[in-house]
Order: sequence, then structure tokens, then C-alpha cells
Amino acid sequence: MINFQYVRTAVVKTALSLMAKDPKASFIAGGTNLVDLMKRGVTAPEKLIDINHLPLKQIELKNNVLHIGAMVSNSALAENAIIKEQFPLLMLALQSGASAQLRNVATVGGNMMQRTRCGYFYDTTMPCNKRQPGSGCGAIGGYNRMHAIFGTSESCIAVHPSDMCVGLVALDAQVVIAGAKGERKINFIDFHRLAGTTPEKDNNLQKGELIVRLEVPVNNLNKNFHYLKVRDRSSYAFALVSVAAAFELKNGIIANARLAMGGVAHKPWRLIEAETFLKGKTANSSNFEDAAKIAMYGAKGFGENDFKLKMAPNTIIEALTVAKAKV
Repeated sequence: MINFQYVRTAVVKTALSLMAKDPKASFIAGGTNLVDLMKRGVTAPEKLIDINHLPLKQIELKNNVLHIGAMVSNSALAENAIIKEQFPLLMLALQSGASAQLRNVATVGGNMMQRTRCGYFYDTTMPCNKRQPGSGCGAIGGYNRMHAIFGTSESCIAVHPSDMCVGLVALDAQVVIAGAKGERKINFIDFHRLAGTTPEKDNNLQKGELIVRLEVPVNNLNKNFHYLKVRDRSSYAFALVSVAAAFELKNGIIANARLAMGGVAHKPWRLIEAETFLKGKTANSSNFEDAAKIAMYGAKGFGENDFKLKMAPNTIIEALTVAKAKV
């Protein structure tokens, strides 16, 4: 790890000003991912701007919209009474992430900004277009058991690692971003990017901008829901495949549905076509199976991750089945 400067601020405008003055600076919050990247030599910021003291830790309902400050810890969010009652799908997604110790430190904004755990990205002796554009993708033709089956490109097949973000994309969240020109909003589904020809860009946050909060509209998806994460061990493991499933039932008919997946794409993967299919259908195994088939359109394996082509639809079906069984 190289030497770096360290500054701390408790004012959003000051944080933005400090970042604007130093293009090689990075914000640091919980640091659960950034510090690892620095230790491995994957990234080397010359200055760290500590934002842990920014006043961005609110969790409150305003006009039927939940406001979540970017500095709220993952554990505090999961344990919040509003989340448990109104947004239990998000609670389950948060509880599935990392370990209890890491959730106590990791922040909402930091979770959104975390980078892939692809081994080729972390190994600076190996080719990786995400780390060094133009160097190639070692995972294509290499060890790719954990890698993407949706939205891939010739440049990168890495996956986004977050569980929380899968829950948020399913709940139609919006991201509120602060910059030199004020605040702007972006739909959560548009915040993260597919790799395309620029895999080094994980999201649509511009240099010098800062995530300040999330806004999640209140919904009727708090009764029939489930977050199912398939992984190699029960704790502190990233998803092979995960599914966030929720729907609103009226007399056995699905009035509204939300489906999203993790561990399968460069961004949290929303299954809009499958949601559209389920709307107006009876909540039964046949329709769940058909929705899973629709969800898999365009999926492609790369050898060692071919098992995901079967695991993914099975996980969708199981998540929907468990969601239906809740009373």
C-alpha cells in the first residue's frame, strides 16, 4: 500500500470541494472494500476523504417515500423497524450480505460503490480490462465459475457482488446524488452499468459526485416476498445466484410483481419481462416455471459457470414458491 493523505470532514459541501480539488482522491466510509483494494495494489488513491461524520444517517418516511442516508450502516438499516415492517425484502437482502461484523461497518453508499470480487481483477499480474483497460479479460477462457451469464461483453464477464443492491433494484429505489451543481436523481436500475466496452466504469456516478441518500417508494410488497441466496457456505460468501422476489396477491392473482437477481451480471439484474408475465396470473408452480424460463432469455455460460443456466431458473422458482407460502 502506498502512502496517502487523509482528511476528515463533517460537511457535504466541504467533502465535494475537497474532491474537486484533487482528482486522485477517494471518499472512504466503512472502507470494507476500498481498503482491500488498496492493500492488493488494485487502486492507489493519493488522498482519502473520510466521510463517516457527514450527517447522512437518516432512515425516515416522508410522504410515503423512505429516505435512507448514504452513511447508514447495513446492520442499522436491516434492524430498523420501518424496514422490517414496510420493506422486509430489503431486510432479507441486507442480512444475506457478508458477515455481521462487516455489516456493522459497511455503509449503504459504500455497498453500492463496491467493486467486483473477480479474482482476475484482484490479481495485478493477470489481464483485466476493468483494472487495466485494453489488457484483456482473464476470466473469458479462464476460471469463471463465479461469473456472469447475463449482459456480458467481450471485454468483461465479472459480476456485481452486492445483495443489498438486488433488493433495492427490485423495489424501484432512486439514488440522490450531490455534486457541484446541486442534487440530481437517478433510478437505481440505471445507477450501475453493464461492462460493454468500458468495464472500468461500474456506475454512472460522475467524478466529484457523492451519494447522499436513497429514496424508496412505499409499496404493497411486504407480505409475499423472499430473498434467496445460493452460495458455497452459509456466511461470508458471495452469491453464485441470488433472487429477490415479491408480489402482491389479490384473491390468488398476482396484481404486482418484482424480481431481480444477483451473481449473474455486471449490475443487479432486474427481470422486467418475467414480472410483466406474472402480473394478472395465478400464483402457481406452472406460472412460476414459465416466468423463470422468460427470465433466462439471453443467458450465456462461459464453461465453468454453465451450471448457473440451470441453477438460476430453479432459484427463481423456489424464491417465488417461498414468497407465495408466506401469510
